[in-house]
Amino acid sequence: MKEIINESAITLGVCYYPEHWSEDLWESDFERMKALGFRYVRMAEFAWTIFEPCEGEFDFSLFDKAINLAGKYDLKVILGTPTATPPVWLTEKYPEVLNVSQDGVTYRHGSRRHYNYNSDKYRELSARITTKMAEHYHNNKNVVGWQIDNELNCEISVFYSDADHEKFREWLQEKYQSLNALNEAWGTVFWNQTYTDWNQVYLTRPTVNDSQNPHHALDEKRFISDSTIAFAKMQADIIRSYTKQQWVTTNGMFGHLDNHKLTQDILDFYAYDSYPNFNKIIEDTSVKPLQDRKWSLNLSTVRNLGGPFAIFEQQAGPGGWVNRIEQPTPKPGQLRLWTYQSLAHGADMILYFRWRTATKGSEIYWHGINDYHNLPNRRIAEIEQTSQEIQKIGSDLIGASYEANVAILTDYDNEWDGEEDVWYGPFLSESKEAWFKAFQYNHIPVDIYNLSETTTLDELKKYQVLVYPHAAILTEKTATLLEEYVAQGGKIVFGCRTGYKDKTGQPYMMAFPGYIKELAGVTVEDYTLLNHLQPSPTVQLFGQDKLDVHGFNEILHKEKDDVVFLGYYGNAYYANKPALSRRSHGNGCAYYFGGVFNFEIANAILADLNVPDYRNEFDLTDNVELAVRKKKDKTYYLLLNFSDSKQHVYLKRSMRDLISGKQLNGEVEIDGYDVFILSGKKV
Repeated sequence: MKEIINESAITLGVCYYPEHWSEDLWESDFERMKALGFRYVRMAEFAWTIFEPCEGEFDFSLFDKAINLAGKYDLKVILGTPTATPPVWLTEKYPEVLNVSQDGVTYRHGSRRHYNYNSDKYRELSARITTKMAEHYHNNKNVVGWQIDNELNCEISVFYSDADHEKFREWLQEKYQSLNALNEAWGTVFWNQTYTDWNQVYLTRPTVNDSQNPHHALDEKRFISDSTIAFAKMQADIIRSYTKQQWVTTNGMFGHLDNHKLTQDILDFYAYDSYPNFNKIIEDTSVKPLQDRKWSLNLSTVRNLGGPFAIFEQQAGPGGWVNRIEQPTPKPGQLRLWTYQSLAHGADMILYFRWRTATKGSEIYWHGINDYHNLPNRRIAEIEQTSQEIQKIGSDLIGASYEANVAILTDYDNEWDGEEDVWYGPFLSESKEAWFKAFQYNHIPVDIYNLSETTTLDELKKYQVLVYPHAAILTEKTATLLEEYVAQGGKIVFGCRTGYKDKTGQPYMMAFPGYIKELAGVTVEDYTLLNHLQPSPTVQLFGQDKLDVHGFNEILHKEKDDVVFLGYYGNAYYANKPALSRRSHGNGCAYYFGGVFNFEIANAILADLNVPDYRNEFDLTDNVELAVRKKKDKTYYLLLNFSDSKQHVYLKRSMRDLISGKQLNGEVEIDGYDVFILSGKKV
């Protein structure tokens, strides 16, 4: 990404909407942006009517003025294609471009993202506005890059217009070639759903019992992802036909979209929108709640999309629409902390959202750096401090890789299939978060790694431990890959509901856990979904205290003599039956837990995994996150205090804090919401 954006240091910027403000404010705004040390300004992603006030008539004058004025203050412009909000003249004349609910209700003008990707007319008009903009701005020296659309699949990630049904049929015909193959993949013999003509096939529709064919629903999500990517590719191809000097990206990350494929096939790099305060809307009563620290999990997912990334919307104030998303005002120090949170996890460019809080529309409470009155406030002062610091350290950290020896595996098939299947779907996020907590609170940096059919052993070998919690869909090819990973020395942890489905979402006719039975060395003797009709079971791991379990339990049966049972159930009809196994294979080993992970269970298993950590470098409190980034022969340790109180930590060797310039050793204090970036040679 360093080469793509042509920067030698981490840079900051801001989102700005000149069409929202009087032209009299523009120059002062740009001047103040430069004074804050910003280098980038992002604009135009919602301005279609400004560019094309009526069909076929184009006017670039407003943004020409704004872009030229930004250039006067050395601000580099990122232009958004405005296809997230089609003009009212367009939707009134061509209603077929509008999205439709599963119930057949058309979504009308008045909000955003009310179009569908598969309307030929919408694709035609989107291609035209993209072409006109690229034609006009591809030689503008102030425009350095493009953002396609805005937050693809945000607000809504399902589409049921006539065009979507038609394109779904075409997609299925290409995938399956014959109705017999489709019927087999969808299991339509059940409930007499067999199709005898392609025109009978639709996207999922309302049913009597509100239940969809799960195999049909899984393909629907794959189709939505492919449609979204095709829409983005159309725009990217147009832009690149005019210029190779301006990069292309988009921002997100939302549902029913294979963001890995989108990034690898189309984008120069990925841009994420980071709002840590989202996780404070609903009270988290779990053990050791992550709160805003959960955004480190999200950022770890973004980091896996491929290489360094950008933040195109970094939270700059409280967030809320007039009717939803209620968030508190960030406390003093949190905006700075969240900026470093993004930086710690690999962001090389960070843009705040937005310059000034809007005075009109649904987002009048989605606050920017400046308030409505445009007077100084503490958020501006905090971001000014952060900017000054990053200008000082940005060249050190640009392009530095995030270092992790462990990874939590995820995949799109199980994520999408799990939306319909409550026998494992709800457990995916629970267990992922439980393991993320365990790694976080043991100060072990972790990656979130997307496992796909193209994943290779070399890609997995960098990790000493993999956690793959509830991979219901698991093919023979994937099982072979994981077996090879363990044989060469890796350790892997599986959870319940693993390995019993094929790519269509249909269960295998084989003992659970399917193709990983040989690797795990166990089969599932019995299982139960847990609810209020039975006493709450417990599990005792490694002879320690009994822990509560929830969600689902599998009773394990030994299939290989070298399997060791490390945990047993209690307080259930299967009391004293095995719950956790470990089996050595080659130079590594595989664990299988017949339940859903919580923090305590994950923490207990983690202790047995003997994962290398940083205890020889630091003694850290729970409230301090450790991130490690490396660049050539230099290692940087980022300590982020997510508490509002001072934290006492212990450095076991002398290190220099890049922010303050101080040499630190022994016991030191980190102020509430403060950050250290430490570097020092080992002795």
